[in-house]
Formats: sequence, structure tokens, C-alpha cells
Amino acid sequence: MSLEEVRNYINTVRRDFANRPLTESSIVADPFEQFAQWMEEAVNSQILDPYAMCVSTVGKDFWPSSRIVYLRDVAEGGFIFYTNYDSHKASDIAQHPLAAINFHWSELERQVRIEGTVEKVSEERSDAYWASRPRESQVSAWMSEQSQVVESREVLESRKADILMRFEGMDIPRPPHWGGYAVMPERIEFWQGRPNRLHDRLVYLRQSTRWKVVRLNP
Repeated sequence: MSLEEVRNYINTVRRDFANRPLTESSIVADPFEQFAQWMEEAVNSQILDPYAMCVSTVGKDFWPSSRIVYLRDVAEGGFIFYTNYDSHKASDIAQHPLAAINFHWSELERQVRIEGTVEKVSEERSDAYWASRPRESQVSAWMSEQSQVVESREVLESRKADILMRFEGMDIPRPPHWGGYAVMPERIEFWQGRPNRLHDRLVYLRQSTRWKVVRLNP
């Protein structure tokens, strides 16, 4: 497809949304429970990787950066993912401990948008999740200098061989540069597509120990 064909495609294709209402009376008071309900529906709809989320951060130069990661837990008031603490996203978080998350479930014409502060999870929680990872994923976490330039694929394969030899016949410990982050939400929006672009947008706003729900224009 040429660039001109791309332009024609994105400017001529139109798809309307289904009539699946999202109303104040249909949601629950706790946004985490509401998220659990929507996640269950996404799972039951056999959406591929419903736990995949776009995490956006901002670095010291205020350039935004986004990437897809997997949600691995919802606990202690936060949405938890794991990564290399020397990665681009970790560097951003060190400068500005804030993040925005987006779950996009196109089959259900839904989005969940989350904004909040970011903090590291406990060493114990990171250790527990690390122990549940496949050995191959543990090896990758040790060998990858995430987000850094690498000379070639061969260098990566060489590092892999070194790590396999280093931990041969033993459990692989969690590296000190790897662990979890929790995004502690101040704002959680549930977005439901509706016909004629008159979408439903209900937002939970944290107010001390409770949540207030407001409706936004589409």
C-alpha cells in the first residue's frame, strides 16, 4: 500500500459504533470493581491479550513516550507491571513519577484510561512474581540492557549463552535492576463507543478516601 493509498484509506473509511450504553446507574461505586467487570467481559470475549496496556511517561526533557506492556496485578490500590529499572520508561519515572495507562478493547468498543503516580512495588512482591516467570524470561531479563544500543543480534545471543552457563543447574535469582511498578490512579475513565460519535465517558476522580464520578462530553 502506497502512502497515497494510506491517506485515501484513513480518510474514506467510516465505521459507526454499536449502541451499548454506559450509564451512571449501570456502574459500581468502586472503579477497581468496575475495571474487574470490564476485564472479565474482555476475557470472555476472547480478546487477544486483554491485559495489554499502553503505558505513557514523560522524561526530563518533557518528551512523551509510550509502549505496550502487560498488566500483571491489581493490588494495594495500584495497577502493577514489571520491567527493567534501567529502561527508558524507568528513567522517565525516576524524573517524573507519573504515568498514563490505556487499555483498548476494540472488539467491545471500549477504553479504560488511567492516570496516576508511580511507585516501586515491594521487594517481596517483585521476588514472588519473578519466581513465577518462565526460566527463559528470567534469562532475558538478566541479559538485556533494555533500551540501550546493541551492536548486533549475535551480541544478544552471546549474552544469553553466558547467562545460561552462569546459572546452569540452579534457580535464577531476580536481578537487582528488575522489578515492579504500581500506577496509583487519581483518575480512571471508562469509555464506551456509541453511535454517531456520541460516546459515553464516565470518569472516577479520587477525592481523599472516596471516588467521585463525572460524565465527560464525547
